[in-house]
Amino acid sequence: MKVVLFCGGRGTRMRHEGVGGDIPKPMQLVGPRPLLWHVMRYYAHFGHKEFILCLGYGAQHIKDFFLTYQFALRDGRIEMLETDISDWQISLVDTGPDSPIGERLRRVRDRLDGDEMFLANYADVVTDAPLPDVIERFTRSDAGASMMVVPPTSNTFHVVEMAENGMVGGITPVSEMPLWINGGFFVLRQEIFDHIPEGGDLVADGCMELAKRGRLLAYRHRGYWRPSDTVNQRLELDGSWSRGERPWALWER
Repeated sequence: MKVVLFCGGRGTRMRHEGVGGDIPKPMQLVGPRPLLWHVMRYYAHFGHKEFILCLGYGAQHIKDFFLTYQFALRDGRIEMLETDISDWQISLVDTGPDSPIGERLRRVRDRLDGDEMFLANYADVVTDAPLPDVIERFTRSDAGASMMVVPPTSNTFHVVEMAENGMVGGITPVSEMPLWINGGFFVLRQEIFDHIPEGGDLVADGCMELAKRGRLLAYRHRGYWRPSDTVNQRLELDGSWSRGERPWALWER
């Protein structure tokens, strides 16, 4: 299945000392490689190696990474190297610096070659979810889209229960609440395009409309899932990699 990755976010919460001004969030390093590589390697592990990258902010960094990935300079000569992405097919598509995710998806629809089903991801989250099972459950359904949902991971925030007079009856970490959030791993049918208007959003427009029609499937995953939306989250992933704690690196097992 083709994999559409949304790589155009500005990553404003990633800004910190040592990070260049226009480096997009998917190009922040986790171990020796960008976060984007880890996401792509996850899909490739399960045999999905045809990628459509929706570029936006900082697109040149992503282009340069892949255009130079298979080459090395030795004794003044450029040589092709054997690489771990040699059997990947990658389409780099400029979808606008400020386009919403739904619009980015619309702009690469022709690259799907009419495939009835395809995969999509924000390109800044990693997981150990069993992708074949995710796809199988969706295939068995007649839903128009599948969204992986996960429990909140943050213990920073707490839900406060209180009476009308303001007296607190209980305090519970958000991660312990019976809540599910969007995990960013989608399996989509062409039907999704019927519900995303020009300039629209994948979730707020496409998925919400499908949900109203009873055609959005949730895949609940309680295993490993980590976003990399902030500096601290990215540093946490990088530290895990350095310690050899890499639950998302299924290809190493």
